[in-house]
Amino acid sequence: MATDLTDFGNWLAVPSVVCLWAAVLLRAPGALRSPQQRGLWLAVATAAAAMTLNLPDVVSYAMSRGPGYAHTIGLVRNLIGVLSAGAVLYFVAATTRGRRLQRTACVATVAWLATLVALDAAAPDHGTHTMPPVGDPVPSLAYWLVLISAHVVANIVCVALCSRYSCRTESRGLAAGLRLFGLGTALAGLFWLAYLLKALFGSTWAMPALPLLMNLHGLLRAAAILVPTLFTLRRTCADIATTWRLWPLWRDLVEAVPHVALNKPRAWRVMELLWPPVPRNLLVYRKVIETRDAILILGEYVAPGALEEARGQVTGHGVPEQRATAAALARVLKEARQAMLDGAPGQPGEAAALELPAAIHTSQEGGDLADEARFLVDVAQAYAAPATTRK
Repeated sequence: MATDLTDFGNWLAVPSVVCLWAAVLLRAPGALRSPQQRGLWLAVATAAAAMTLNLPDVVSYAMSRGPGYAHTIGLVRNLIGVLSAGAVLYFVAATTRGRRLQRTACVATVAWLATLVALDAAAPDHGTHTMPPVGDPVPSLAYWLVLISAHVVANIVCVALCSRYSCRTESRGLAAGLRLFGLGTALAGLFWLAYLLKALFGSTWAMPALPLLMNLHGLLRAAAILVPTLFTLRRTCADIATTWRLWPLWRDLVEAVPHVALNKPRAWRVMELLWPPVPRNLLVYRKVIETRDAILILGEYVAPGALEEARGQVTGHGVPEQRATAAALARVLKEARQAMLDGAPGQPGEAAALELPAAIHTSQEGGDLADEARFLVDVAQAYAAPATTRK
């Protein structure tokens, strides 16, 4: 059982490292520009480097090159691990805006690194750094206690603050990132606590689970750093879906009222998504604003009471109020558009505009653009239905 657990943990090493490096590379452009994300990115990048040097194949290769090479790889791996622990503290301090904790993290990291180098230099000649199941730690017990203390302190502080601030923040993305990072850090903390038990008491019962703990920690940290990317991807997919659904209504209305559009409609809907005429994050905004402006102008071609009459024809039969309003608006919009294209005289004035439902005026008064977009998607769906054309 213990052997199977160790084998599975070792098998997970390469996928964990690959996921870490993929997350680091994907998040590098945005994270390096953001002070709040820079510490998290550095913590994950240094963890990825340390775990790369700890891969079984890398360790075997280092051992085959001789004691000196194995020693260098082991020392560099441990120093990068301590740098990762310091970056963890810095990330938590940056997220919680703790200036004192940021300074403490920097000073403690420098002290830990200097102490490790000094203890390594003072130890007798040795090869790779290890804590064997039987025998004394290499290069020394003091070296390993300093190394373990760096990780345990950083992990305990990180888990506590991630748990506290993930419950306080209003940002779903930040809360998810903190929880994932805190959970991954907790697994890393268990890893180093097992090493502490081994160093102080010779306890080895938890050693078979250590590769699994470390590599699961890597996967969770990769997921944590990718949370902003996943939220952005979800928002982009939602914007694409909204634009796709709005496009037929927008195109028809803009053809009748072309001056409301910033750009001329393209021949195919897919072109609007593949090569948007405006920055992609403004695509839904432009479609909603231009559709609303066209509706307000076409309101001059809606006869007084026509919207209420149309609403009366579609209400009932269990239709929700917003859907009924959308269907009624779609019906009168078809008639108003056709009247405008036929050259019929409009009815300018405030009365005609007031006939439009309140949802269309919401964003003008500081309302939610997303709510307006959802309403207009309902209008577009009803507009495309043949039943919106009155005989």
